[in-house]
Amino acid sequence: MAQTEQEVREPASGRAHKMLIQGGRVVDPENKSEQFADMVIEDGKIRGIGIFDDDGSFDQVIDASGCVVAPGLVDVHVHFRDPGLTYKEDIHTGAAAAAAGGFTTVVCMANTKPPVDNLETLNHVIEEGKKTGIHVLAACAVTVGMKGRELVDMRALKAAGAAGFTDDGIPLMDEALLERAMDEAAIMNVPISLHEEDPSYIKNNGINHGAVSEKLGIYGSPARAEETLILRDVNIALRTGAKVNIQHISSAGGVKAVRLAKRMGGAMRAEVTPHHFTLTEEAVLKYGTLAKMNPPLRTEEDRQALIEGLKDGTIDIIATDHAPHSREEKERPLTEAPSGITGLETSLALGITELVDKGYLTIPELMAKMSLNPARLYGLDCGRMKAGAPADLVIFDPEEEFTVENFHSKADNSPFKGWKLKGKVRYTICGGKVAYCC
Repeated sequence: MAQTEQEVREPASGRAHKMLIQGGRVVDPENKSEQFADMVIEDGKIRGIGIFDDDGSFDQVIDASGCVVAPGLVDVHVHFRDPGLTYKEDIHTGAAAAAAGGFTTVVCMANTKPPVDNLETLNHVIEEGKKTGIHVLAACAVTVGMKGRELVDMRALKAAGAAGFTDDGIPLMDEALLERAMDEAAIMNVPISLHEEDPSYIKNNGINHGAVSEKLGIYGSPARAEETLILRDVNIALRTGAKVNIQHISSAGGVKAVRLAKRMGGAMRAEVTPHHFTLTEEAVLKYGTLAKMNPPLRTEEDRQALIEGLKDGTIDIIATDHAPHSREEKERPLTEAPSGITGLETSLALGITELVDKGYLTIPELMAKMSLNPARLYGLDCGRMKAGAPADLVIFDPEEEFTVENFHSKADNSPFKGWKLKGKVRYTICGGKVAYCC
């Protein structure tokens, strides 16, 4: 790499900052193309892609040889725990973790303390997000207090900057209420994201009901807890025309339900986490509470169905469900510890290691799942590589191996600690400015 952030020259007075990225493998997921080219960035925008000489007019020159230059990653599912639970994470440490993972845009979930169900809390997330080096968006709760009984004022929250709506972490069990929420979301053309776990089937959440749970003497959470709600909700989505996102899909039956809904013309999206396409329920025996999450890791058959869903387009989005917890919380007994793992700093590398290197996806296809498709879900003007597009970029070496350690997040509750992965993030550039470099 030619220069670090500290070596950047100040632009001449009155002139916008100019950057030249040289010799990278420029990946454009929108056109499913890649080329070896240079890129000029000025005033926060991509000004040109082609062959450019360093004529001395650039304030920063980055040598991207051997690296992929791609749209900055977009994560539609993160928990930054701010306000109220900032001992786990806050907006600034979460944004730092995101930038280190190659993300230039994230959408924060609403299950903070208090929940993001009112204008004051929404404004807090938005304003703190503006102080970071990336784009931090906020989803608001669907129901007041995330209690599932009364809809929030969706129109007022949307007008104040809500990117979408979700009661993530809590399933919406009132079908009539959910249909009204979808009607509102369809009118406003904003996504509504759904956590699909029917609690009536679950005795101990976070662990799949199956061979491993039986070995541990725990009932767990069966796949039908997810599948039944997805089947119900895709039907409501078809009736309302709402833009619905099925969150952190985990089961083969769930993939089949989404695939069918798409064939019927639904505006359906589905996301999968890297831990669900990488691990199975067996990980609980090795990693204990670090492999406990909602929905749980399931069987190898389910994992292969998720990968097939990524390949055939049933699953549009890879999202981390970044869920930081303190070490003290995760050291509790398996049935008492909270569910969830950190994910922002390992997501891209798991995509490279588990999907690209194993021949399931190409790098342009992976970038579509991690940048273009998430951007389209939220109607964002990013995820594209062409003149005039925002200069939100990730530069990474797809061949460089590294050991997972030293998290930028406040938390390190990850089963991937100590793993060797490929796909090292070298630069994250947001709005034409370096948000992270390594």
